[in-house]
Amino acid sequence: MENTEITETNLDSKQRAYATGRRKNSIARVWVKKGTGDIKINGKNLNQYFSRPVLQMVVNQPLNVIQADNIYEIMVTVKGGGLSGQAGAIRHGLSKALSLFDQSNRSPLKKVGFLTRDPRVVERKKSGLAKARRSYQFSKR
Repeated sequence: MENTEITETNLDSKQRAYATGRRKNSIARVWVKKGTGDIKINGKNLNQYFSRPVLQMVVNQPLNVIQADNIYEIMVTVKGGGLSGQAGAIRHGLSKALSLFDQSNRSPLKKVGFLTRDPRVVERKKSGLAKARRSYQFSKR
């Protein structure tokens, strides 16, 4: 009984769960609801937005973990960073939204580490160096 009350408070008026996912410089806003299994990213299908199969696989990983293919309809807006970071941000946001939608999804997603934000970001450039760690070529003469 307690789980159903918690689940209902996490859904909006359109019966959707919302979560934000982050990876590198990318931010993904994810809405999940019961439906046909459609995944829309910035108005495009998953196959159109991510043409590389590896990135499509990264986005689908949370659904594969909970065996929920073609059960949820997913709508995503993502911005910032590159395609790899955006795919990671979508995976993070989707995992959080699925755990909010149904509390029973939380433990399998947490076990594989999809609910944890990856803290690795690009290291800043230092003055006197070519890049973050790369120095200029040394010349003896």
